[in-house]
Amino acid sequence: MASRRELANAIRALSMDAVQKAKSGHPGAPMGMADIAEVLWNDHMKHNPANPKWADRDRFILSNGHGSMLIYSLLHLTGYDLSMEDIKNFRQLHSKTPGHPEYGYAPGVETTTGPLGQGITNGVGMAIAEKVLAGQFNRDTHHIVDHYTYVFMGDGCLMEGISHEACSLAGTLGLGKLIAFWDDNGISIDGHVEGWFTDDTPKRFEAYGWHVIRDVDGHDPAAIDKAIHEAKSVNDRPTLICCKTVIGYGAPNLCGSHDCHGAPLGEDEIQATRENLGWKYGPFEIPDEIYAGWDARKKGAEAEQHWNEKFAAYKKDHPELAAEFERRVLKGELPANWAEEAAKFITSVNEKAETIASRKASQNALNGYGPVLPEFLGGSADLAGSNLTLWSGSRAISNTVSDGNYIHYGVREFGMSAIMNGIALHGGFIPYGATFLMFSEYARNALRMAALMKIQSIFVYTHDSIGLGEDGPTHQPVEQTATLRMIPNMSVWRPCDAVESAVCWKVAIERKEGPSSLIFSRQNLAHQNRTAEQIANIERGGYILKDCDGTPDAILIATGSEVDLAMQAAGQMSGRKIRVVSMPSTDTFDAQDEAYRESVLPSSVRARVAVEAGVTDFWLKYVGLEGKVIGINRFGESAPAGELFKYFGFTPEKVVEAVEAVLQAV
Repeated sequence: MASRRELANAIRALSMDAVQKAKSGHPGAPMGMADIAEVLWNDHMKHNPANPKWADRDRFILSNGHGSMLIYSLLHLTGYDLSMEDIKNFRQLHSKTPGHPEYGYAPGVETTTGPLGQGITNGVGMAIAEKVLAGQFNRDTHHIVDHYTYVFMGDGCLMEGISHEACSLAGTLGLGKLIAFWDDNGISIDGHVEGWFTDDTPKRFEAYGWHVIRDVDGHDPAAIDKAIHEAKSVNDRPTLICCKTVIGYGAPNLCGSHDCHGAPLGEDEIQATRENLGWKYGPFEIPDEIYAGWDARKKGAEAEQHWNEKFAAYKKDHPELAAEFERRVLKGELPANWAEEAAKFITSVNEKAETIASRKASQNALNGYGPVLPEFLGGSADLAGSNLTLWSGSRAISNTVSDGNYIHYGVREFGMSAIMNGIALHGGFIPYGATFLMFSEYARNALRMAALMKIQSIFVYTHDSIGLGEDGPTHQPVEQTATLRMIPNMSVWRPCDAVESAVCWKVAIERKEGPSSLIFSRQNLAHQNRTAEQIANIERGGYILKDCDGTPDAILIATGSEVDLAMQAAGQMSGRKIRVVSMPSTDTFDAQDEAYRESVLPSSVRARVAVEAGVTDFWLKYVGLEGKVIGINRFGESAPAGELFKYFGFTPEKVVEAVEAVLQAV
């Protein structure tokens, strides 16, 4: 039987061999954390290699994702569908083993980790999801939701500001099923960290309300095992296990140095490492006894079977809850009555014909859809009263309340967004979170990660333009809507009234293949009258809101608060044939078939004007070089909204002037 050290050395060998073959990568962290990983995965992790999506599995996140060969080695050795050929193809085009772990490539990779700090933050989201799901579904002795979230992280994750945001909230919420391992090796890319990172990390986490286990020898399996047992005995707080390790452990000349952090060891050092570790095997060679020591398939199958038996007993005692768990968690389906209820709500909104701010219309949508969607898990970054994300059924979770559906994130826009990603990845919820559109900037990299992973996070942004008024240019978004539209896989909606607001929420709720950004106004927006066909066409991203007889002389395209401005301008041009197109979602419109796009924006009509209170270049693809865009290519001013719109030329008269100028030019 292979010893623990021999099992850990298999990780070290695979990691240094794969990095060497790829001629790039980070061998230091996998070699340094191999002993911690061996104890965790062999003695504590609840998982089934044959079913990586088993609902009650423990989650493992490698937040220091540059050390990706650690997780690839673990997955390969324990029996996941990750072959030795996949290991050999490390960092190669279209392989299952890219340079950083990427969600959807290798089975068992729970999230994409690369930007440091986001992995631990995703982990906080997963632990929140576990806590809330357990609160909503567990009953008496039936604990069908009962798993841990384990996170490996390094100094870089702890230096990134997002880890402060997320770990602070994790302590406040008392996430007892979250256990993080700090790889305290004292090394980052530039060298020894004492020149730039001298925080007392244990004290920092104690101040957050975490249980902290200090000074664990990261190369002593007994000490590691003892620390994990202690962490699992603490139920009311997350735990940080501080593991002192040597980066590149086993490499006789490079261990303990930043030289093995982000570069291959080299053939000579690899050979010396083999001799130093007593590893007698060649490159990519793992003996049968090592595989046998790692194989988790039998234990994993038994664990899942045990859970299946528990769920069968639960289903017998609580059939309605079990059916809901199957729908939400096991199948990820919307309620059977969803389409009917959503249609009813949109019809009711249209019939009310209210002139209200679209942020208020968004709240109305939450009140309309929320009772149908127990999977809603919302929140706001300390702006609930402005973002209007609280609805009548909202109940905040806390360290003592686990069955709620709302998270007070505090002023943590970046943390909120990456936590939402973790919730979405965990399953069982549709997460939404809100802040002012301007502060999407703080969260931008988490938005990008949601889009990269194609997961369903719904980002809610209010106060969408200079229309927020007196707070001034620091809070007035100008370029944000355009740059959100530039993120691949991100669907962006800027509705013009309550009806479009209801529809954009419906579309975001139904969209499973990526995140959505819903952008709402502070100021009131006039209701637009529509036919049933026009309401149906809102879901196509762009549609004809006002038409004329025959071929239009000119087309006005607008979004959000500027749609009514376009309608007013069209009403003033009685001698012209003007078509008004509302385009709440450009990416959705662009995804329509060519025939539909041509029916809305016929190529024969070259006289086009776009109106949006933001930067202008984005709209040139719709209006062409001969068209005009009424927008704003500078920062705003502090003044009442009405004055600002006039000052920056957002008036019906200016729109009419632009149309006439374009008609003369073409």
